[in-house]
Amino acid sequence: MTPTKTADTKLNLKDPKYYFNRELSWLEFNRRVLHEALDERTPLLERLKFMAIFSSNLDEFFMVRVAGLKQQVEAGVTKLSLDGRTPAQQLEEIGELLRPMIIKQHQFFQKVLIPELAKNKIHILDYVDLNQEQRTYLNEFFEEHIFPVLTPLAIDPSHPFPYISNLSLNLAVVIKDPDLEGELFARIKIPKVLPRFIPLPEELGQTYKGKKSIWTGIPIEQLITHNLESLFSGMNIQECYSFRVTRNADLAVEEDEADDLLLAIEKELQKRRLGGSAVRLEIQASTPKELRSTIMRELSVGENDVYDIDGLVSLGDLMFFMKLPLSDLKDQPWSSVLPSRLQRLQGIEDGHDFFKIIREGDLLVHHPYHSFSRTVQRFITEAATDPDVLAIKMTLYRTSGDSPIIKALIEAAHNGKQVVALVELKARFDEENNINWARKLENAGVHVVYGLVGLKTHTKITLIVRQEENKIQRYVHIGTGNYNPKTARLYTDLGLFSCQEDLGADLTDLFNFLTGYSRQKSYRKILAAPVNLRDRMTEMIQREITHCHNGGKGRIVAKMNSLVDGQIIATLYEASQAGVEIDLIVRGICCLRPQIKGISDNIHVISIIGRFLEHSRIFYFHNQGKEEIYIGSADWMTRNLSRRVEAVTPVESPNLAKDLQEILGIMLADNRQAWELKSNGTYIQKQPRGNAQPESTHNILMDLTKNSFKNT
Repeated sequence: MTPTKTADTKLNLKDPKYYFNRELSWLEFNRRVLHEALDERTPLLERLKFMAIFSSNLDEFFMVRVAGLKQQVEAGVTKLSLDGRTPAQQLEEIGELLRPMIIKQHQFFQKVLIPELAKNKIHILDYVDLNQEQRTYLNEFFEEHIFPVLTPLAIDPSHPFPYISNLSLNLAVVIKDPDLEGELFARIKIPKVLPRFIPLPEELGQTYKGKKSIWTGIPIEQLITHNLESLFSGMNIQECYSFRVTRNADLAVEEDEADDLLLAIEKELQKRRLGGSAVRLEIQASTPKELRSTIMRELSVGENDVYDIDGLVSLGDLMFFMKLPLSDLKDQPWSSVLPSRLQRLQGIEDGHDFFKIIREGDLLVHHPYHSFSRTVQRFITEAATDPDVLAIKMTLYRTSGDSPIIKALIEAAHNGKQVVALVELKARFDEENNINWARKLENAGVHVVYGLVGLKTHTKITLIVRQEENKIQRYVHIGTGNYNPKTARLYTDLGLFSCQEDLGADLTDLFNFLTGYSRQKSYRKILAAPVNLRDRMTEMIQREITHCHNGGKGRIVAKMNSLVDGQIIATLYEASQAGVEIDLIVRGICCLRPQIKGISDNIHVISIIGRFLEHSRIFYFHNQGKEEIYIGSADWMTRNLSRRVEAVTPVESPNLAKDLQEILGIMLADNRQAWELKSNGTYIQKQPRGNAQPESTHNILMDLTKNSFKNT
């Protein structure tokens, strides 16, 4: 490849025009999520799932990212982002980009998905569409099951405007007392203990072209709205409209000032329950101007914070319909299998020594294609009862509430083993769950460490120390994803099992860094943040540049969740100018602008969106034929490279390296789930050309995994 620029060309690679805005790029990611709901190739109930994911993604975006920008504006911060925008400009552009998306989402749900659901015997009705028999049943259901739970709150001089809790669904009710002048205002919170959608019994269900429904029901707010007389006896109900508030929910813990991080975060969680300032108001579009203004004033939100909703407020609740037993309207179920090396153990698996398998050679697992419970979980549970295991050390960033891994660590401690768990209390929205498990672990005798001041421990590592004959043998697992059995069924992640001495020594040093006063400055094999990960990644990119300058070939393929770091992006621009061919597979945020003439001609970016959440990180460097490939927990984001503890490991087994390259190749050839990023910031979904068949990453990997199981 001929370099696009000579070596002495001077370009300001920090120029904002070469970068996309982080927040707007994330919104483009969520647009791709929404597209899965709009795409008729997606099974019907899965379309509802993607509708729900789009909405729940936005909830977190507002609670954290928008809330942070608003705090900057209030503090008078005018510092420009990488792309040259102030916080105020970013807030304004977020609204401009997002509003059309939300309008499209709700219109599509009302006009396309609801009728399509009806054709498939799922009827989400409006109260006004019910016949008298259906109304009678639901009104009786209201009196018996809903009415006793509700608490209407009057708002007048003696009853101040009530606190509206974060993400709660509410009804704003305008009523009139026949004996008084003027109108009164009340608020009803719809408790989350009540179902969002109220079903009718089978015998009262709708029919469609003579076919009886599988599910018929209405949203709970409509049932409440048409039974308000029960709540306001003797009053005249004038109007009723639904609304929802999103509040700042990010924790602000001053670690340097906290004598006990656990207690400090517990106090912050109490504040979160009460909620911070309102950052978004979703309100029924038909709400009268005066009532809308009243709610805005009481919540202290501006016009840019208000999103008028034409239809159901809070479509995140559509996830409810995934519970319906309608397999023909969902993705075909997937059952994870064992990696081929473990398949020969079928039938004798429980009595086999998992450590012996690892001693035979490094083992790579790819979830959810490979079973999490019979690999990662088994690795830890077997260690807990193995009399030769002396110690288990692992990091826990997120795990499920009923995690077998936690139970295994407790059992290991009861069995007298040295057990160390580094529990990251600052894992956003999992803080409370992690605190609960940390206390249980401590009570069982596990040494629990809460991380380092100023650094979030994001790495996914386990170290098991075992006595074997006359020596100590260390076994490691280094992964890209959390030790969470539930998300392991939905997220794609990779993990390496090994007993290489250098990797065992590196993880020993890393755990000493995490638990003690060690200030390790170098590692044998792993790349660790914040120690050497940034420098080594930069060096490997620059090595490809050198190869091109020397007349050789330069090639980089990197897969990650997000690409944000300005220094890494600038180095990639330099590599592109030198002629390095670069393919980036970035699921979410990408601040790099590809295909700019003379800057990033040789950089292509795709995003894979589908039934599984792409979460694995893979980094490939051609290195003049001496290829190097890495997996780990870190994205190319400033926080991962500089403010988190991360571990990235080389995969040196030729067969395993080939497997990783095959995964990358499948994704780069995808013409069904892949979206290509253009230089103007738009994403175009790839399509099969001519008579070519759709090549879906997730389907291909499922087929390959099934075939490996059959052929072994």
